Amino acid sequence: MQISELARQASVSVHALRHYERLGLIRPHRRANGYRDYPASVKREVVFIAMSRQLGFALPQIARRLADYRAGTLGIDDMVRALQERADALAEQIRQLQAQKQVVLDHQAWLQAQQPRKRETARTWPRVRPRATVEPPSPTPPPGKTP
Repeated sequence: MQISELARQASVSVHALRHYERLGLIRPHRRANGYRDYPASVKREVVFIAMSRQLGFALPQIARRLADYRAGTLGIDDMVRALQERADALAEQIRQLQAQKQVVLDHQAWLQAQQPRKRETARTWPRVRPRATVEPPSPTPPPGKTP
């Protein structure tokens, strides 16, 4: 099957398939016209790769397990162990991100404490223009009368 058909059936992009090929994860045959020709069995491998990527496994990790997957020797215990390791790695990453978030919030609180209050700002900051002195208007006599 051609690359576009494989991409559609496996729900991945053509770009991803070309990337997997460059990394040696999948190996298509070449037709006389140079087009890639994928056997139907590659679809299972691409789905395995795509699902592993969705779970957050890196391509080098996937490459190590792909040979066992192809040979049919990747057992359930192996997959469960790999998934537990991934879950542990995610838990550690979450712990690190929560610690980093707390540092950010601490910095935010410190910066907010440095801001002057609005009332203090009015007293502290000098005026750009001096205030105009306003004299009270002098009383004007009604029209027709002179003082």
